[in-house]
Amino acid sequence: MRAAKMHKFDVFINFNGNCREAVEFYAKVFKKEPGQIMTYGDAPYEGGNPADKDRILYADLPIYGSNMMLSDSPSQMEFVRGNSIGMSIGDTDADELRRLFDELSVGGEVQMPPQKTFWSELYSMVTDKYGILWHLSLISEDVK
Repeated sequence: MRAAKMHKFDVFINFNGNCREAVEFYAKVFKKEPGQIMTYGDAPYEGGNPADKDRILYADLPIYGSNMMLSDSPSQMEFVRGNSIGMSIGDTDADELRRLFDELSVGGEVQMPPQKTFWSELYSMVTDKYGILWHLSLISEDVK
């Protein structure tokens, strides 16, 4: 029996070096425990700015059935307060993710073309023509 396709929609928020503080604040406000907190220094890849080793690469916090994902922007990336929120789509269908990427790219700007990363077999980032940042990620069917 073939498993049903799964789709997820979450919010992704970038910070400028104060992500850990924000995670702790939101965890207290919503009375939830973070699911994961990974620093750039913890990540299983080479490269990046050594000064970023203690910045948060990824953290998540379950809130009301959705997932708030949080990260510190790398130090070499311009950070503009208020422009730091993105939408995150997780899907078990790689073809659907490629379709979304292609359509969202029209008139927009590709930040990262679809590719394999250490956290996903297929991941991409694109800013659409309205200035909204989208994270598109292939997820396994056993992710809840």
